[in-house]
Amino acid sequence: MATLTDEIPDLAAIHQPIGDLFPRPDPSDASAWIKWRLSEDQVAHFHEHGYVAGIRLLDDAQVDALRAELQEWFDPNHRGRHLWYEYHTNESSDPNTVLFHALGAWRIKPGFHDLLWNPAFVVPAAQLLGGPVRFWHDQLFCKPARDGGVVAWHQDYSYWTRTVPMAHLTCWIGLDDSTQANGCLQYIPGSHRWNLLPITGLAGDMNAIRQVLTDDQWQRLNQPVAIELQKGEAAFHHPLLIHGSFGNRSDRPRRAVVLNVVRDGVTSATDQPLLEGVPPVPRGQPLGGRFFPLLYTP
Repeated sequence: MATLTDEIPDLAAIHQPIGDLFPRPDPSDASAWIKWRLSEDQVAHFHEHGYVAGIRLLDDAQVDALRAELQEWFDPNHRGRHLWYEYHTNESSDPNTVLFHALGAWRIKPGFHDLLWNPAFVVPAAQLLGGPVRFWHDQLFCKPARDGGVVAWHQDYSYWTRTVPMAHLTCWIGLDDSTQANGCLQYIPGSHRWNLLPITGLAGDMNAIRQVLTDDQWQRLNQPVAIELQKGEAAFHHPLLIHGSFGNRSDRPRRAVVLNVVRDGVTSATDQPLLEGVPPVPRGQPLGGRFFPLLYTP
């Protein structure tokens, strides 16, 4: 069992890649970064439907490296446990299912740290944000085989109104093949044009959101699009897009890492800490400093 005497340093102090898991060209060589750009059709799809999916972010070796780092964290006594913003071995409200959910992986292991600077991520993120990419926070969502829990329908920005303006972007990256059988991501296309909705729960009743929807919106919610991805592929979505995922009843796990970023210049809307254990960013001041590094300027 790990003890406080053998804890690891906080990688949030390092604002550049530590290793070579995600090779990067010379930042001054703009032509070398072009290969990661989304097509005009992909960008148009994002703006019309609120998402774009099937973007290859990781090769098999990178997936394997991240899986190996992740495995240790399922033991609640792992080294670095003091660095999480949030850590839930099971956030499911159903005692018969399991949803592992944690925030702050980038502070603990080098692979998850360096993933933030992966060119295959930051280049399309800059396109979709329309400017420089600044880190907000990461998440892990893991559903074990056979009894994996749900992620209820929600909008990400409902949880993020402590930062303004709304210039946020979510990137969902599969560490396993993600299918309807094992609880893949589900989107409601076009729902990014809906109003900002109240929080109705993240890991409980899939139908809890019904109370805050109009009848027309509820009908749309019953027509989701399943985002099936191969391991290493990603989906980017708008902060107001309604999304969720059903349980995993298959014999395969469904593990994913989520990177949440903002366009540089987004500010704090509170004098309270933006994340657990992080010093406050004063109201009206832009995100920056140790915990909110600038990742990429196009």
